[in-house]
Parts: sequence; C-alpha cells; structure tokens
Amino acid sequence: MAGMCLGFDTSNYTTSAAVFDGRVGVNHGRLLTVQEGSLGLRQSEAVFQHVKRLHLMTEALRAEGAIGEIRAVGASTQPREVEGSYMPCFLVGEGQGRSLAAALGVPFYPCSHQQGHIAAAAWSAGREDLMDQPHLAWHLSGGTTELLVVHPHGHTVQAELIGGTSDISAGQLVDRIGVMLGLDFPAGKAMDVLSRDSQEEKYFVVKTKEGSFSLSGMENKIKGMAEAGVAPADVARFTFETLASVLARTTAWAQKKYGNLPVLCSGGVASNSLLRSRLEPLGAIFAPPQYSTDNALGVAILAHRAVERGIES
Repeated sequence: MAGMCLGFDTSNYTTSAAVFDGRVGVNHGRLLTVQEGSLGLRQSEAVFQHVKRLHLMTEALRAEGAIGEIRAVGASTQPREVEGSYMPCFLVGEGQGRSLAAALGVPFYPCSHQQGHIAAAAWSAGREDLMDQPHLAWHLSGGTTELLVVHPHGHTVQAELIGGTSDISAGQLVDRIGVMLGLDFPAGKAMDVLSRDSQEEKYFVVKTKEGSFSLSGMENKIKGMAEAGVAPADVARFTFETLASVLARTTAWAQKKYGNLPVLCSGGVASNSLLRSRLEPLGAIFAPPQYSTDNALGVAILAHRAVERGIES
C-alpha cells in the first residue's frame, strides 16, 4: 500500500494542493488575483501570491479531514518536461514540497505541470489506464495549445510535441477576446456561459500545416467583429466554433498519422462545453471540468504511482 501522497501545483493561474491515496483524491485550489482589465500577472506577483496562499490550501485539506499519514510529497517544478522549460512561479510549490518532504522524512517527486494535467485528466475521466499506454493528448490552457503523442515512462509519461499553435495559445485568445468584451481575466468560464446565448454556428477556417496552426489572424478577425458591433454572445460563440474546427481537423490529422489512438484532453480550455461537444465524436476523452483546469491532483497521483512502484526520489 503506497499510502497518502500530497501534491503542490503553483501555476501562473492557480495555487493548488491535493492529496491522493490510490483511490480517493481531493484538491483545493484558488485562482490568483488579477487586476481588473489586465491580461495576466508578472511572475514576481504570481510568486508573491503563491507564497501567501499555498499554506491555506494545505490547511483547507486538513480542515476537511483529507490529510492522513503522508508517505510522499510531489510538486510541479516546470511547465513541460523539456530542457529550458522554466517559470519562477513553480519554485514556490517545489520549495515548500521539498522542505515538507525533508521534515517528514519521506520521498519528494518532481514532475512537470503538463504531466500533472495528463495524470489528473486520465484518472478523473476513469481512464488511468491511459498512463500505461500510448495515446494522443491535447493540452489546452492559458499558456499552451499543444497536441502531444504520449508514451509511458516509469511512473509518469513522456510527451512529444507533434502539433498545436505557432503563436498565441487558445487560452490567450479566449482571455483576450473576453477581456475585450468586458469580462474578467481569466475569461474562459464567462466566455463559455456567454456563448450559450448564441445560436450562430459560423467559424473562421484556420489554415493548418502538419499539425501546426496560427491563431493570431483569428484574433484580429474576431476583434474586428466586435468593433463592428456583432453581439458579444455571437463573438464568443464564433471564437469557440473556430477553435473547435481547427482542433478537430488537427486531431483527425494526428489519428491518421499516428494511428487511431485515444485522445485525452486537459487544460482549462478543455473544460469548454462547445469544444467537448465537437471533439467527443472523434473519441476525445475529457476530465470533469474541475480537473481540466489547473490543479495539484495529478501531481499527487504521480507521486503515489512512484511510491507504489518503488521509484527512488
């Protein structure tokens, strides 16, 4: 029995702590505070907020009675598991995680934010088996729109980039359009709700080449629609219809090239209802919305898998 594992994730959007015991997982997260009208935070401000809040997430787990004997601690330490992938905000979770593990005398297991997303999505969708077999994965978030081919690697996975955006991410596009429409940042949830008031199914055909595509031209077109007086709900719906179209075409390309592999979708943008309705017919697998957005559950799951398999920290 691997026992209970604690995970931390301090991304550029959310402060999170979670526990996982091999069967039950509990996550507590809180969005970082962004000034009204702003499109994000400087890393120094994100770090400051994480330092002030991470202990509150752990205390919430304790108050809920979710924390038992901790057998290992994990933290996301970089955005992706590739050389040069770095963001200072992840140092907060890593530093507190390593300190706690040392104080408790238990192993510490680092992972990437992206690996945590994949693990949380697979487990919460009832498909933890995907962690032990090849599959495709979309990571659709505020900073990332990447199509990956994923292979098992010990207790975790290796993710090879095979497609996605060449410029701004899907999340950046949604946030920029949302803020332009007067919504708060991050704007994904509010844009989703707004788009449901539209019956329009029009979209912009984004050009793709070998799995790669650009969204900057789409941003300019959508801003032009809003400036021309198109109803905000129709602007929001057009944004998601266009994203759904290019993501579906790129998914079909990948399945033709790499075989008809399962497609796991994670990241905050993957919680959008319209995207789900368009990609599910292609066999896409989605986590519940609360485990599509940034969370620490995947980090705790990976730590548990490491302990269970006797991986040295």
